[in-house]
Amino acid sequence: MTTDTEMAAILGFMPPFAREMGMTVDHMQGGLPVIAFDYGPHVMGRPGFLHGGAMSGLMEIAAIAALRVTVAAEEPAVRIKPVNITINFMRGGREARTYALGEVTRIGRRVANVEAKAWQDDPAKPIATVFMNFLLSSPKQV
Repeated sequence: MTTDTEMAAILGFMPPFAREMGMTVDHMQGGLPVIAFDYGPHVMGRPGFLHGGAMSGLMEIAAIAALRVTVAAEEPAVRIKPVNITINFMRGGREARTYALGEVTRIGRRVANVEAKAWQDDPAKPIATVFMNFLLSSPKQV
């Protein structure tokens, strides 16, 4: 699959809130999608800062996208259900484009663990991180 095809497929599974917030697949990094959005009133918390919920939503989508890409080759129809999320806010997000990248840290037959981080100017200086646990299940047979 080409990078453009992969990015289009990822955009296809994004929920409506992600599109409403302006989330896009900025680029692929190491085979995983980097999700991003631009600063604006739709993601603003207090003046000059990102809303914590907007950062959380961005990292959630990055985590789901990373998991989808990871399981797509073996089980494209797998159902993914988030069961736990832990967010660490490290610094205030400012008036700049924000990026997030998820990484699958463990995947089993029924459970997957994913870590995602959000940053603005420098990936080595995250503004927030998230740890998510997902339940994986096959589609029900009819």
